[in-house]
Amino acid sequence: MAVVGDSSHIAFGMQLPIQTLTKTLRAEWEPDATASDLVAVAQQCEKAGFDFIGVCDHIAIPDDDYSAHMTTTWYDTVATLSYLAAQTSTIKLLSVVWIAVYRHPLQTAKSFATLDHLSGGRVIMGVGAGHVAGEFQALGVDFTKRGRLLNECLDAIQAALGPGAYSSFAGETWSWENCGVGPKPVQENIPIWVGGTTPAAFRRVGQRGDGWIPMGTPKEMIPDIKATIVEAAEAAGRQDVEFDIGHMPGTLYLGEPPEELAAAANLHGSAEAIAEELLAACQLGANVLHLRFSSRTQAEFLDQIAAFGEEVAPLLKT
Repeated sequence: MAVVGDSSHIAFGMQLPIQTLTKTLRAEWEPDATASDLVAVAQQCEKAGFDFIGVCDHIAIPDDDYSAHMTTTWYDTVATLSYLAAQTSTIKLLSVVWIAVYRHPLQTAKSFATLDHLSGGRVIMGVGAGHVAGEFQALGVDFTKRGRLLNECLDAIQAALGPGAYSSFAGETWSWENCGVGPKPVQENIPIWVGGTTPAAFRRVGQRGDGWIPMGTPKEMIPDIKATIVEAAEAAGRQDVEFDIGHMPGTLYLGEPPEELAAAANLHGSAEAIAEELLAACQLGANVLHLRFSSRTQAEFLDQIAAFGEEVAPLLKT
C-alpha cells in the first residue's frame, strides 16, 4: 500500500526553507529567518493540508569547488524534525534525504524510531546515496561504494526495526548480534522513500523502498522510472507493493509573479492552469508532488502555501 498517495488522493508536500541556505535554492529572506519562522512555515503547511514537510541532510560541507554553492548551514535532520514534531500534530515528517551511510545503521534506527515514537507515527524516512565526495572523505566513508553501502545499510536498518526486542545482522560492513533498539516506532514499518536519478536508485526503490523522491526529473520520464521500479520489485518478490512515485514540478507562484520573481517562478498562473500541469504528471504515474514556491518575503511564502491549499489542492483529483 502506498504511504500517502493513491488513486483517490494526490499527496503533496515540500522541503522546508531556512533549514538549508544553499545559494541555488534559498530566497533572499531566508538567511535572516529564525527558528520561529521555520515553525511558522511548517504550521502553515499543516493548516493548508500538506501531507508532509521535509528536512535535508548534510553533516560537514567541504571548502572546495564542488560545494561552493552550498554554504555550511544545513540543520540537523532528526533534531529539526523532532523540534517541528512538537510544533505540529498531523503532518508527516520526511528526511529528504538522509545520507544513511554516514552513520551506523543502529544509530539511524534509534533516531528514526524515537522520532516516530515522539511524533505519534508520522515519520517517512527518505534516504539517498549522497553526492558530495569531500563530505564522504571527511567522514571516512568510501564515496565509490556509496550505492552498495546504502543497500546494505537499508537492510540493516530494517533488521534493527523488526518486530522483536532484539535483532541480529551480518553484512560486509555492519554486523551485530542480539542488540535491541528502543523505543519501537509507532508505525509497524517506517516508510522508506529513496531519492536519486539513476537506474540504480530506481531499482533500490523496487527492491527495498516504498516510494521514490524526485530531483527535478522531467515528468516525461515518470513512466519509464515507474516501470523500472515495478520490474525490480517483481524480481525481488515484492510484486504486491504499491509505491509512492514523486514529481517535482517547476517553482510555483500562484498568480502572475512580480518582475523580480518572473525568471524563477517557471510554473505560475491561475489555480486551474497550475493544477492542469500537476495533473499531467500524475496521469503519467506520479502520486506525490514535491513542491517549491517562489517568494520575496516570508509573508509572501506563507501566502503562497495557503493559496495552494485553498485553490489548487481541491482541483487535484484523478
